[in-house]
Amino acid sequence: MALVVLLRGVNVGGHRTFRPTVLAEQLRHLDAVNIGAAGTFVIRKPITQSRLRAEVAQRLPFEAEIVIFKGQELSGLLAHDYFAGEPVRSDIVRFVSVLSGRPRLEPSLPMSFPADGKWMMKVIAREGRFVVGMYRRRMEAVRQFGMLDKLFGVPVTTRNWNTIAAIAKVLGEGDGRG
Repeated sequence: MALVVLLRGVNVGGHRTFRPTVLAEQLRHLDAVNIGAAGTFVIRKPITQSRLRAEVAQRLPFEAEIVIFKGQELSGLLAHDYFAGEPVRSDIVRFVSVLSGRPRLEPSLPMSFPADGKWMMKVIAREGRFVVGMYRRRMEAVRQFGMLDKLFGVPVTTRNWNTIAAIAKVLGEGDGRG
């Protein structure tokens, strides 16, 4: 059973930087596949989540939030077209945030930020530990991501929908169109 590893807050603005390709090479005994530069990996050989977490943490040059989930958990997410009716636009980014644990809060969805005026971020739905949404490609929108931790009561880490589609492809889950 494949596992997906997401590192939170790495390689962002020169802070907590490392080379994901080097980490993937160090994890080659686990048939690791690196996806992008944000700390996203698919581990294709069997290993427990606790052992994998320890192996990844041991190899990082800093402490990081490590989120791990079973690859098969993406099936439910990919089965829905959360963006139906939403036009594909270069100024709108589709994303998935992954909850680091069981949410302490269960907000009513969908919702937009800010609540009044032109939205910078829309949270469309939650599927298990996955939160699906869109944001405008602007700095004001990026600041809204801190709201997700508060909204669900646990830390989240976010990836672009294209990254989720790349994970799905490595896992053999289709094209991840969404």
